[in-house]
Amino acid sequence: MFDILMYLFENYIHSETEVMVDHDQLTDELLKAGFEVDEIYKALNWLEKLADLQNSDTIPYLTKPCLSPSVRIYTAEEQTRLDPKSQGFIMFLEQINVLDIETREMVIDRVMALETPEFLLDDLKWVILMVLFNVPGHETAYNQMEELVFDEPDGLLH
Repeated sequence: MFDILMYLFENYIHSETEVMVDHDQLTDELLKAGFEVDEIYKALNWLEKLADLQNSDTIPYLTKPCLSPSVRIYTAEEQTRLDPKSQGFIMFLEQINVLDIETREMVIDRVMALETPEFLLDDLKWVILMVLFNVPGHETAYNQMEELVFDEPDGLLH
């Protein structure tokens, strides 16, 4: 399913081609690209739930706004999916204002919805890009995240 999301992001969203594509046409294209029907439907459902999160007034697990800095405590299930390096990266993104509380929770929700046996930090970066791209008003955060993903420094940092 994650491969399909990456394919869609790279070929439709990130390339800025026409985003409004007929569901059946998209399914046919993904089938021709070699993806399985069940995985296609799971990926499209994942994207629909991302849109639902964007349009909802509340994010799952976020019951009331927090005005002071807080620390996110991960459940055992979340810790299984998000290793300490990934958790640290999410915290770093909050500290530099790429993620806020709502987008952080959207990212965690979408990570937990992925059906993939292995989830790496690079995968997390792509999920964050997908979430930020789909949330209006977060264009600057998306651009910052894009720079973090694509403009990795060469050589040693001091």
